[in-house]
Amino acid sequence: MRRIALSNGETVEVECLSCALTSGMIVPDGGTVLETEHFHTHQDVAYPIKGLIILASKRHIKCFDELTEEEKLDYITALSKIRAAQRKILGVEAVYYFYNEDTTHHFHTWMVPRYEWMYEFGRSVESVRPVLLHARNYMNDEKNRNAVIKVLRDLAEELN
Repeated sequence: MRRIALSNGETVEVECLSCALTSGMIVPDGGTVLETEHFHTHQDVAYPIKGLIILASKRHIKCFDELTEEEKLDYITALSKIRAAQRKILGVEAVYYFYNEDTTHHFHTWMVPRYEWMYEFGRSVESVRPVLLHARNYMNDEKNRNAVIKVLRDLAEELN
């Protein structure tokens, strides 16, 4: 079991955070944004940035090449729909996508919208880590969390 601190201050003990999220055992702040046959979409619980989306496999796999053909199609379709909704709802023109295989969670892709305020940290992929840390350390207040949740609801409405 792992002990994980959520953005709302709660601490949970789970074997796998992704299993807990995709099964509904843990409901992330703002709830589920989009759910497909093979994927679950939610806000990253640690970084309160409007529209920062995690697209996670429901199946317990870690690598892109482990996806079935059906899952690959579901993945790219969901990814494209989410990006279109981010453009429409958030008005963002750039999104950083991250996927890594050395995670303790399921296969997942981070979709990090690029906002004007983020440019003070730089304009490259190297700036994303400082942006995420800034959000976690300085934007994790009730007002910003409420704004993040409103955006999540808007995205969910657009996607469903």
